[in-house]
Amino acid sequence: MQTPVPGDSADCHDTLLFANAAYSHAEHPSARPPQCLNAMARRSRKTPWSRSLQRTLTAFTRTAIRAGSKAMTQVLKAPPRVRAPAAAKRTTRAKPAQKKPSATQWSTGIAGAAAGGRRYRLYKPPGVRRTERLPLLVMLHGCGQDAQGLAASSRMNQIAARERFFVLYPEQSRLAHVQGCWNWYDTRTGRAQGEADAVDAAITQVCLLQAVDPDRIALAGLSAGASLAALLATRRPERFRAVAMHSGVAPGLAHSATTALSAMRGRREAEPLARPVGGPHLPALLVIQGSADSVVAPGNGAEAASLWAVREDAKPGKPRTVQRGARYAATVTDFQTRGRLVATLCMIAGLGHAWSGGAAGKPYSDPKGPDASRMIWAFAAKQFKAAEDAIVPGHATSALLHI
Repeated sequence: MQTPVPGDSADCHDTLLFANAAYSHAEHPSARPPQCLNAMARRSRKTPWSRSLQRTLTAFTRTAIRAGSKAMTQVLKAPPRVRAPAAAKRTTRAKPAQKKPSATQWSTGIAGAAAGGRRYRLYKPPGVRRTERLPLLVMLHGCGQDAQGLAASSRMNQIAARERFFVLYPEQSRLAHVQGCWNWYDTRTGRAQGEADAVDAAITQVCLLQAVDPDRIALAGLSAGASLAALLATRRPERFRAVAMHSGVAPGLAHSATTALSAMRGRREAEPLARPVGGPHLPALLVIQGSADSVVAPGNGAEAASLWAVREDAKPGKPRTVQRGARYAATVTDFQTRGRLVATLCMIAGLGHAWSGGAAGKPYSDPKGPDASRMIWAFAAKQFKAAEDAIVPGHATSALLHI
Protein backbone atom coordinates (compact mmCIF):
# COMPACT_ATOMS: atom_id res chain seq x y z
CA MET A 1 0.00 0.00 0.00
CA GLN A 2 1.41 3.44 -0.90
CA THR A 3 2.08 6.07 1.71
CA PRO A 4 -0.33 9.03 1.49
CA VAL A 5 1.15 12.18 0.03
CA PRO A 6 0.30 15.66 1.27
CA GLY A 7 -2.63 16.97 -0.70
CA ASP A 8 -3.64 13.43 -1.77
CA SER A 9 -6.86 13.23 0.23
CA ALA A 10 -10.48 12.33 -0.51
CA ASP A 11 -11.39 15.98 -0.02
CA CYS A 12 -9.04 16.87 -2.83
CA HIS A 13 -10.71 14.47 -5.29
CA ASP A 14 -14.19 15.53 -4.19
CA THR A 15 -13.27 19.13 -4.81
CA LEU A 16 -11.98 18.26 -8.24
CA LEU A 17 -14.96 16.18 -9.31
CA PHE A 18 -17.86 18.31 -8.17
CA ALA A 19 -19.10 21.87 -7.95
CA ASN A 20 -15.96 23.83 -7.11
CA ALA A 21 -14.05 22.36 -10.02
CA ALA A 22 -16.91 22.94 -12.44
CA TYR A 23 -17.42 26.51 -11.33
CA SER A 24 -13.64 27.26 -11.40
CA HIS A 25 -13.33 25.91 -14.91
CA ALA A 26 -16.28 27.97 -16.04
CA GLU A 27 -14.28 31.12 -15.22
CA HIS A 28 -10.73 29.80 -15.92
CA PRO A 29 -10.69 26.68 -18.13
CA SER A 30 -7.02 26.06 -17.45
CA ALA A 31 -7.37 26.25 -13.68
CA ARG A 32 -6.53 23.10 -11.67
CA PRO A 33 -5.86 22.70 -7.95
CA PRO A 34 -2.06 22.30 -8.09
CA GLN A 35 -1.76 20.06 -5.06
CA CYS A 36 -4.17 17.59 -6.60
CA LEU A 37 -2.35 17.47 -9.92
CA ASN A 38 1.03 17.06 -8.24
CA ALA A 39 -0.31 14.21 -6.14
CA MET A 40 -1.71 12.39 -9.18
CA ALA A 41 1.45 12.99 -11.13
CA ARG A 42 3.61 11.43 -8.42
CA ARG A 43 1.29 8.39 -8.25
CA SER A 44 1.22 7.99 -12.03
CA ARG A 45 4.98 7.21 -12.09
CA LYS A 46 4.67 4.34 -9.65
CA THR A 47 2.95 1.45 -11.43
CA PRO A 48 0.88 0.66 -14.54
CA TRP A 49 -2.18 0.31 -12.29
CA SER A 50 -1.62 3.85 -11.05
CA ARG A 51 -1.36 5.16 -14.57
CA SER A 52 -4.62 3.42 -15.52
CA LEU A 53 -6.34 4.88 -12.46
CA GLN A 54 -5.02 8.30 -13.36
CA ARG A 55 -6.41 8.09 -16.89
CA THR A 56 -9.81 7.02 -15.52
CA LEU A 57 -9.91 9.81 -12.98
CA THR A 58 -8.85 12.30 -15.60
CA ALA A 59 -11.66 11.22 -17.94
CA PHE A 60 -14.27 11.50 -15.16
CA THR A 61 -12.86 14.87 -14.18
CA ARG A 62 -13.11 16.25 -17.71
CA THR A 63 -16.66 14.97 -18.06
CA ALA A 64 -17.74 16.56 -14.79
CA ILE A 65 -16.06 19.86 -15.66
CA ARG A 66 -17.62 20.00 -19.11
CA ALA A 67 -21.06 19.21 -17.72
CA GLY A 68 -20.68 21.87 -15.04
CA SER A 69 -19.47 24.46 -17.50
CA LYS A 70 -22.25 23.74 -19.95
CA ALA A 71 -24.91 23.95 -17.24
CA MET A 72 -23.51 27.21 -15.91
CA THR A 73 -23.34 28.71 -19.38
CA GLN A 74 -26.92 27.76 -20.15
CA VAL A 75 -28.11 29.31 -16.91
CA LEU A 76 -26.25 32.56 -17.58
CA LYS A 77 -27.41 32.82 -21.18
CA ALA A 78 -31.02 31.77 -20.67
CA PRO A 79 -33.42 34.64 -21.36
CA PRO A 80 -35.75 35.63 -18.53
CA ARG A 81 -39.24 34.17 -18.64
CA VAL A 82 -41.99 36.60 -19.47
CA ARG A 83 -45.27 35.90 -17.77
CA ALA A 84 -48.21 36.11 -20.12
CA PRO A 85 -50.93 38.58 -19.21
CA ALA A 86 -53.97 37.20 -17.43
CA ALA A 87 -56.18 38.28 -20.30
CA ALA A 88 -54.17 36.17 -22.73
CA LYS A 89 -54.67 33.12 -20.55
CA ARG A 90 -58.40 33.65 -20.49
CA THR A 91 -58.58 33.84 -24.26
CA THR A 92 -56.71 30.56 -24.77
CA ARG A 93 -58.36 28.57 -21.99
CA ALA A 94 -60.30 25.58 -23.30
CA LYS A 95 -64.00 25.42 -22.60
CA PRO A 96 -65.05 22.84 -20.01
CA ALA A 97 -66.41 19.65 -21.48
CA GLN A 98 -70.15 19.29 -21.20
CA LYS A 99 -71.47 16.32 -19.30
CA LYS A 100 -73.14 13.80 -21.51
CA PRO A 101 -76.67 12.97 -20.37
CA SER A 102 -76.87 9.40 -19.11
CA ALA A 103 -79.48 7.31 -17.37
CA THR A 104 -76.82 5.36 -15.53
CA GLN A 105 -74.73 6.50 -12.58
CA TRP A 106 -71.83 4.18 -11.85
CA SER A 107 -69.49 4.23 -8.90
CA THR A 108 -66.75 1.81 -7.93
CA GLY A 109 -65.33 0.67 -4.63
CA ILE A 110 -63.36 -1.99 -2.82
CA ALA A 111 -64.59 -3.87 0.23
CA GLY A 112 -62.13 -5.66 2.47
CA ALA A 113 -62.68 -9.01 4.17
CA ALA A 114 -60.67 -11.89 5.58
CA ALA A 115 -60.64 -13.51 2.11
CA GLY A 116 -59.17 -10.35 0.62
CA GLY A 117 -60.61 -7.23 -0.93
CA ARG A 118 -63.17 -7.40 -3.72
CA ARG A 119 -63.98 -4.67 -6.18
CA TYR A 120 -67.55 -3.76 -6.89
CA ARG A 121 -69.62 -1.49 -9.08
CA LEU A 122 -72.75 0.24 -7.87
CA TYR A 123 -75.61 1.58 -9.92
CA LYS A 124 -77.44 4.47 -8.30
CA PRO A 125 -80.72 5.63 -9.84
CA PRO A 126 -80.89 9.34 -10.65
CA GLY A 127 -82.38 11.84 -8.25
CA VAL A 128 -81.90 9.99 -4.97
CA ARG A 129 -82.87 12.26 -2.07
CA ARG A 130 -81.11 12.27 1.27
CA THR A 131 -84.34 11.65 3.13
CA GLU A 132 -85.34 8.50 1.24
CA ARG A 133 -84.18 4.91 1.56
CA LEU A 134 -84.18 2.68 -1.52
CA PRO A 135 -84.00 -1.11 -1.93
CA LEU A 136 -80.76 -2.83 -2.88
CA LEU A 137 -80.41 -5.72 -5.34
CA VAL A 138 -77.06 -7.56 -5.29
CA MET A 139 -76.08 -9.20 -8.61
CA LEU A 140 -73.29 -11.82 -8.76
CA HIS A 141 -71.79 -12.53 -12.19
CA GLY A 142 -70.88 -15.93 -13.59
CA CYS A 143 -67.61 -17.35 -14.93
CA GLY A 144 -65.98 -15.31 -17.67
CA GLN A 145 -68.02 -12.25 -16.70
CA ASP A 146 -67.54 -9.13 -14.65
CA ALA A 147 -69.84 -6.48 -13.25
CA GLN A 148 -70.20 -4.60 -16.53
CA GLY A 149 -70.81 -7.80 -18.48
CA LEU A 150 -73.67 -8.90 -16.24
CA ALA A 151 -75.15 -5.40 -16.18
CA ALA A 152 -75.07 -5.25 -19.99
CA SER A 153 -76.62 -8.68 -20.58
CA SER A 154 -79.27 -8.48 -17.85
CA ARG A 155 -80.15 -4.79 -18.38
CA MET A 156 -81.04 -4.67 -14.70
CA ASN A 157 -79.94 -1.04 -14.44
CA GLN A 158 -82.74 0.01 -16.78
CA ILE A 159 -85.28 -1.57 -14.44
CA ALA A 160 -83.53 0.01 -11.45
CA ALA A 161 -83.81 3.46 -13.04
CA ARG A 162 -87.52 2.99 -13.58
CA GLU A 163 -88.37 1.27 -10.28
CA ARG A 164 -85.79 3.20 -8.22
CA PHE A 165 -83.44 0.80 -6.47
CA PHE A 166 -79.68 0.36 -6.14
CA VAL A 167 -77.86 -2.47 -7.92
CA LEU A 168 -74.60 -3.75 -6.46
CA TYR A 169 -72.27 -5.83 -8.67
CA PRO A 170 -69.41 -7.41 -6.67
CA GLU A 171 -66.53 -8.72 -8.80
CA GLN A 172 -64.44 -11.81 -8.31
CA SER A 173 -60.67 -11.29 -8.33
CA ARG A 174 -58.72 -12.92 -11.16
CA LEU A 175 -56.11 -13.80 -8.57
CA ALA A 176 -58.72 -15.91 -6.76
CA HIS A 177 -59.84 -17.59 -10.00
CA VAL A 178 -58.24 -17.11 -13.40
CA GLN A 179 -61.63 -17.19 -15.18
CA GLY A 180 -63.32 -14.93 -12.67
CA CYS A 181 -65.47 -17.71 -11.22
CA TRP A 182 -66.65 -17.54 -7.65
CA ASN A 183 -65.30 -20.49 -5.67
CA TRP A 184 -68.79 -21.43 -4.47
CA TYR A 185 -67.90 -25.11 -4.13
CA ASP A 186 -64.72 -24.88 -2.05
CA THR A 187 -66.35 -25.16 1.37
CA ARG A 188 -63.82 -27.74 2.57
CA THR A 189 -60.98 -25.21 2.64
CA GLY A 190 -63.21 -22.29 3.56
CA ARG A 191 -62.64 -20.30 0.36
CA ALA A 192 -66.33 -20.40 -0.53
CA GLN A 193 -67.37 -19.08 2.88
CA GLY A 194 -64.65 -16.42 2.68
CA GLU A 195 -65.89 -15.13 -0.67
CA ALA A 196 -69.47 -15.11 0.58
CA ASP A 197 -68.31 -13.00 3.52
CA ALA A 198 -66.48 -10.67 1.12
CA VAL A 199 -69.74 -10.05 -0.76
CA ASP A 200 -71.45 -9.48 2.56
CA ALA A 201 -68.78 -6.92 3.47
CA ALA A 202 -69.43 -5.06 0.20
CA ILE A 203 -73.14 -4.95 1.05
CA THR A 204 -72.39 -3.55 4.48
CA GLN A 205 -70.12 -0.89 3.01
CA VAL A 206 -72.70 0.22 0.45
CA CYS A 207 -75.41 0.36 3.13
CA LEU A 208 -73.21 2.70 5.16
CA LEU A 209 -72.30 4.96 2.24
CA GLN A 210 -75.57 5.10 0.32
CA ALA A 211 -79.26 5.70 1.02
CA VAL A 212 -80.06 1.99 1.21
CA ASP A 213 -82.96 0.55 3.16
CA PRO A 214 -81.35 -2.34 5.11
CA ASP A 215 -84.74 -4.07 5.39
CA ARG A 216 -85.12 -4.32 1.61
CA ILE A 217 -82.12 -6.22 0.27
CA ALA A 218 -82.32 -9.02 -2.29
CA LEU A 219 -79.66 -11.24 -3.81
CA ALA A 220 -79.36 -12.73 -7.30
CA GLY A 221 -76.72 -14.46 -9.38
CA LEU A 222 -75.97 -16.31 -12.60
CA SER A 223 -74.21 -19.69 -12.73
CA ALA A 224 -71.31 -19.58 -10.23
CA GLY A 225 -72.75 -16.30 -8.95
CA ALA A 226 -76.09 -18.03 -8.32
CA SER A 227 -74.39 -20.77 -6.33
CA LEU A 228 -72.51 -18.23 -4.19
CA ALA A 229 -75.72 -16.25 -3.71
CA ALA A 230 -77.48 -19.32 -2.33
CA LEU A 231 -74.56 -20.02 -0.01
CA LEU A 232 -74.58 -16.45 1.29
CA ALA A 233 -78.35 -16.59 1.83
CA THR A 234 -77.94 -19.64 4.06
CA ARG A 235 -75.15 -17.95 6.02
CA ARG A 236 -76.95 -14.62 6.48
CA PRO A 237 -80.68 -15.39 6.09
CA GLU A 238 -81.73 -12.48 8.29
CA ARG A 239 -80.15 -9.96 5.90
CA PHE A 240 -82.10 -10.80 2.73
CA ARG A 241 -85.79 -10.78 1.85
CA ALA A 242 -85.32 -12.71 -1.39
CA VAL A 243 -82.68 -14.63 -3.33
CA ALA A 244 -82.73 -15.61 -7.01
CA MET A 245 -80.66 -18.40 -8.53
CA HIS A 246 -80.29 -18.36 -12.31
CA SER A 247 -78.69 -21.58 -13.61
CA GLY A 248 -76.83 -22.39 -10.41
CA VAL A 249 -76.10 -25.24 -8.01
CA ALA A 250 -77.62 -25.45 -4.54
CA PRO A 251 -75.39 -25.20 -1.47
CA GLY A 252 -74.16 -28.43 0.06
CA LEU A 253 -73.87 -30.34 -3.21
CA ALA A 254 -70.13 -29.80 -3.61
CA HIS A 255 -67.08 -29.29 -1.39
CA SER A 256 -64.22 -29.31 -3.90
CA ALA A 257 -63.49 -28.78 -7.59
CA THR A 258 -64.04 -32.46 -8.33
CA THR A 259 -67.38 -32.69 -6.57
CA ALA A 260 -68.41 -29.40 -8.19
CA LEU A 261 -68.18 -30.96 -11.65
CA SER A 262 -70.27 -33.89 -10.50
CA ALA A 263 -72.85 -31.55 -8.97
CA MET A 264 -73.09 -29.47 -12.14
CA ARG A 265 -73.81 -32.64 -14.08
CA GLY A 266 -76.55 -33.60 -11.64
CA ARG A 267 -74.67 -36.54 -10.12
CA ARG A 268 -74.60 -35.41 -6.49
CA GLU A 269 -77.19 -35.85 -3.77
CA ALA A 270 -78.00 -32.82 -1.69
CA GLU A 271 -77.38 -32.61 2.02
CA PRO A 272 -80.31 -31.15 4.00
CA LEU A 273 -79.90 -27.55 5.03
CA ALA A 274 -79.59 -27.38 8.79
CA ARG A 275 -81.73 -24.88 10.67
CA PRO A 276 -80.57 -23.67 14.07
CA VAL A 277 -83.13 -23.90 16.84
CA GLY A 278 -85.02 -20.64 16.89
CA GLY A 279 -83.09 -19.38 13.85
CA PRO A 280 -84.57 -17.13 11.15
CA HIS A 281 -86.38 -18.41 8.08
CA LEU A 282 -84.55 -18.60 4.80
CA PRO A 283 -85.35 -15.76 2.39
CA ALA A 284 -87.82 -16.62 -0.34
CA LEU A 285 -86.09 -18.35 -3.24
CA LEU A 286 -86.67 -17.91 -6.98
CA VAL A 287 -85.00 -20.54 -9.18
CA ILE A 288 -84.68 -19.90 -12.93
CA GLN A 289 -83.34 -22.86 -14.87
CA GLY A 290 -83.17 -23.75 -18.57
CA SER A 291 -84.19 -27.21 -19.75
CA ALA A 292 -81.46 -27.15 -22.44
CA ASP A 293 -78.63 -26.12 -20.12
CA SER A 294 -75.51 -28.15 -21.01
CA VAL A 295 -73.33 -26.63 -18.26
CA VAL A 296 -75.57 -26.95 -15.21
CA ALA A 297 -77.88 -29.96 -15.43
CA PRO A 298 -81.56 -28.89 -15.41
CA GLY A 299 -82.22 -31.08 -12.38
CA ASN A 300 -80.17 -28.69 -10.24
CA GLY A 301 -82.98 -26.15 -10.34
CA ALA A 302 -85.52 -28.54 -8.86
CA GLU A 303 -82.91 -29.70 -6.33
CA ALA A 304 -82.39 -26.16 -5.05
CA ALA A 305 -86.11 -25.48 -4.69
CA SER A 306 -86.57 -28.83 -2.92
CA LEU A 307 -83.78 -28.05 -0.42
CA TRP A 308 -85.46 -24.77 0.49
CA ALA A 309 -88.84 -26.48 0.78
CA VAL A 310 -87.55 -29.25 3.06
CA ARG A 311 -85.72 -26.74 5.25
CA GLU A 312 -88.91 -24.67 5.69
CA ASP A 313 -91.37 -27.61 5.66
CA ALA A 314 -93.09 -26.37 2.48
CA LYS A 315 -95.13 -28.33 -0.05
CA PRO A 316 -95.19 -27.87 -3.85
CA GLY A 317 -98.29 -26.50 -5.51
CA LYS A 318 -99.72 -27.37 -8.90
CA PRO A 319 -97.36 -26.49 -11.77
CA ARG A 320 -98.62 -23.97 -14.32
CA THR A 321 -97.32 -22.98 -17.75
CA VAL A 322 -96.73 -19.33 -18.61
CA GLN A 323 -95.71 -17.94 -22.00
CA ARG A 324 -95.53 -14.46 -23.46
CA GLY A 325 -95.71 -14.14 -27.21
CA ALA A 326 -92.99 -16.08 -29.04
CA ARG A 327 -90.72 -16.34 -26.01
CA TYR A 328 -89.83 -19.69 -24.48
CA ALA A 329 -92.56 -21.19 -22.33
CA ALA A 330 -91.96 -21.57 -18.59
CA THR A 331 -93.35 -24.04 -16.08
CA VAL A 332 -93.77 -22.42 -12.67
CA THR A 333 -94.15 -24.26 -9.37
CA ASP A 334 -94.62 -22.59 -5.97
CA PHE A 335 -93.61 -24.10 -2.63
CA GLN A 336 -95.53 -22.80 0.37
CA THR A 337 -96.03 -23.42 4.05
CA ARG A 338 -98.92 -21.96 6.05
CA GLY A 339 -99.60 -19.44 3.32
CA ARG A 340 -95.99 -18.27 3.22
CA LEU A 341 -94.08 -18.52 -0.04
CA VAL A 342 -90.82 -20.41 0.43
CA ALA A 343 -89.62 -21.02 -3.13
CA THR A 344 -90.65 -20.69 -6.76
CA LEU A 345 -89.20 -22.89 -9.50
CA CYS A 346 -89.32 -21.51 -13.04
CA MET A 347 -88.22 -24.12 -15.58
CA ILE A 348 -87.80 -22.56 -19.04
CA ALA A 349 -88.17 -24.84 -22.05
CA GLY A 350 -85.34 -24.55 -24.59
CA LEU A 351 -83.15 -22.18 -22.56
CA GLY A 352 -79.43 -22.99 -22.37
CA HIS A 353 -76.80 -21.66 -19.99
CA ALA A 354 -77.63 -18.00 -20.49
CA TRP A 355 -79.49 -15.11 -18.90
CA SER A 356 -83.11 -15.52 -19.95
CA GLY A 357 -84.49 -12.57 -21.89
CA GLY A 358 -81.11 -10.84 -21.87
CA ALA A 359 -79.70 -8.38 -24.38
CA ALA A 360 -79.07 -9.67 -27.88
CA GLY A 361 -75.46 -10.17 -28.93
CA LYS A 362 -74.09 -10.40 -25.39
CA PRO A 363 -72.27 -13.43 -23.98
CA TYR A 364 -74.33 -15.71 -21.73
CA SER A 365 -77.54 -14.04 -22.85
CA ASP A 366 -80.61 -15.38 -24.70
CA PRO A 367 -83.18 -12.75 -25.75
CA LYS A 368 -85.70 -15.46 -26.70
CA GLY A 369 -86.35 -16.43 -23.11
CA PRO A 370 -88.71 -14.77 -20.65
CA ASP A 371 -87.32 -11.66 -19.01
CA ALA A 372 -85.41 -12.94 -15.98
CA SER A 373 -84.55 -9.43 -14.79
CA ARG A 374 -88.18 -8.41 -14.59
CA MET A 375 -89.04 -11.69 -12.89
CA ILE A 376 -86.34 -11.22 -10.27
CA TRP A 377 -87.33 -7.67 -9.44
CA ALA A 378 -91.05 -8.51 -9.32
CA PHE A 379 -90.30 -11.43 -7.01
CA ALA A 380 -88.12 -9.31 -4.72
CA ALA A 381 -90.57 -6.40 -4.67
CA LYS A 382 -93.34 -8.76 -3.56
CA GLN A 383 -91.23 -9.93 -0.61
CA PHE A 384 -90.40 -6.31 0.30
CA LYS A 385 -94.07 -5.41 0.27
CA ALA A 386 -95.00 -8.38 2.42
CA ALA A 387 -92.36 -7.46 5.00
CA GLU A 388 -93.45 -3.82 5.07
CA ASP A 389 -97.09 -4.73 5.58
CA ALA A 390 -96.14 -7.34 8.20
CA ILE A 391 -98.39 -9.88 6.55
CA VAL A 392 -97.61 -13.26 5.07
CA PRO A 393 -97.33 -13.19 1.28
CA GLY A 394 -99.84 -15.10 -0.76
CA HIS A 395 -99.30 -16.97 -3.99
CA ALA A 396 -96.42 -15.80 -6.14
CA THR A 397 -98.38 -15.87 -9.38
CA SER A 398 -98.53 -12.09 -9.61
CA ALA A 399 -94.75 -11.89 -9.15
CA LEU A 400 -94.13 -13.76 -12.40
CA LEU A 401 -96.68 -12.14 -14.68
CA HIS A 402 -93.90 -10.31 -16.54
CA ILE A 403 -92.19 -13.34 -18.02
